[in-house]
Amino acid sequence: MKDFKLSDFIIFSFVNILIYSIAEFISGFYGISHDTLTQYFFGVFGGECLCCALIKIFKLRQREDNNDE
Repeated sequence: MKDFKLSDFIIFSFVNILIYSIAEFISGFYGISHDTLTQYFFGVFGGECLCCALIKIFKLRQREDNNDE
């Protein structure tokens, strides 16, 4: 089984956001709007990127603290 890294989750999130944005843009030409779905979609994947960034920051900070000792 493959070990996933934080960068894999970030790439997955940005690819999903890009694909969804293109699909929503195209469906907008036909008068279809998914306002609530769009709001929550970006909330979920934006939150995923935020969580991955916080994990990375705390890992780097922990390494610096261990090197200082």
